[in-house]
Amino acid sequence: MLSTTEIQSPTPNQIKTLTLTDLVIMNNLSVSLREQIKKYIDIDPFTTDDPFNENDDYEYSVILDKTNTNRVVSILATNKETTIQLPWETILGNQLVRLPISKTEAVALKHELMPKDTNNFYPFRKSTRIAGYIMFAFQICGLPQ
Repeated sequence: MLSTTEIQSPTPNQIKTLTLTDLVIMNNLSVSLREQIKKYIDIDPFTTDDPFNENDDYEYSVILDKTNTNRVVSILATNKETTIQLPWETILGNQLVRLPISKTEAVALKHELMPKDTNNFYPFRKSTRIAGYIMFAFQICGLPQ
């Protein structure tokens, strides 16, 4: 397994190499991640517009499987003004890693994994206020050919 300093976000071309087995593993990990993260935040039951507007103010990050960092488990867009401090080490455990990424990288990864143009992200809240948006790998319906 790589150390977190050696891990980089996958490129869209690396996403294209994922197999059905990878998709199953990503799905499993994302369901587990959702259960862990729900201990600290509330996730809305319905998706909303993707958080990639021109004037948005988010910090983007990706959650990857440490054993194969081409496996994207989740993409997050967190409001820069939020005061939420999540216990990421506890949430991610030993198998997942969270990396900051640029908006451009987030858009490219999202498009490769979920080509639908909008409504791919769930709002998440702390104390009723939207703190950001999250997409999970269990939402992926298939792999590009």
